[in-house]
Amino acid sequence: MAVEQEAGGGLEIHPMDQFIVKPLFGGDAVHWYTPTNATLWMFAALLGIVLLLVVGTRGRAIIPSRIQSISELAYGFVYKMVEDVSGKDGLKYFPYIMTLFLFIVFANFLGLLPMAFTPTSHIAVTATLALAVFIAVTVLGVVKNGVSFLGLFWISSAPLVLRPILALIEVISYFVRPVSHSIRLAGNMMAGHAVIKVFAGFAGVLGLGAIAPILAITAVYALEMLVSFIQAYVFAILTCVYLRDALHPAH
Repeated sequence: MAVEQEAGGGLEIHPMDQFIVKPLFGGDAVHWYTPTNATLWMFAALLGIVLLLVVGTRGRAIIPSRIQSISELAYGFVYKMVEDVSGKDGLKYFPYIMTLFLFIVFANFLGLLPMAFTPTSHIAVTATLALAVFIAVTVLGVVKNGVSFLGLFWISSAPLVLRPILALIEVISYFVRPVSHSIRLAGNMMAGHAVIKVFAGFAGVLGLGAIAPILAITAVYALEMLVSFIQAYVFAILTCVYLRDALHPAH
């Protein structure tokens, strides 16, 4: 429960309870093989992607249906983003970035449903996605460029005396990428959902006088819908930036 009445008449609100990972089929222990609510909603996100891109476009109608129009719009949006940021060389990695973007979009929006769970509010999920990107672009950069990949850290346009210092800063910032990449997404999703839960708790207690909390919930919910899309976009466009650095590391 998000809201509880204390014995003394006080009010307890537990907005973080919604982020607890629980086994789907009872019990308290969660092992690596245990199906959980996080597993269920990640699977739901994958199912949503399949329905959108496979089932929704199987007709390939000249006059597209609504779902086909959405899938084509999403395809064109991500394709243009990859091409603009990473260049023509990055288009061969478009399927991976498209999958990342849609998975985060579906996970974020499904998490806004009542009684749902938001996998992207957990750092374990977002860190896995961020580490996969970090490792992939690093390996790609080394394989494709060899020693020249180190040019990513050497700013040749800077004064010679500053280059070693800047190189150290660049190395540190490079290895911090997966941290910022993952925390940004998880933090934004967790914060928004927690705020909604707090206002929902007040609305439940106030009853008929809950107009202000309900209006606040509506406003925050609308903002969360926008944030859900923006955070998926930010994650995808940063992936494109990292891909561009791996393909063209020289400053």
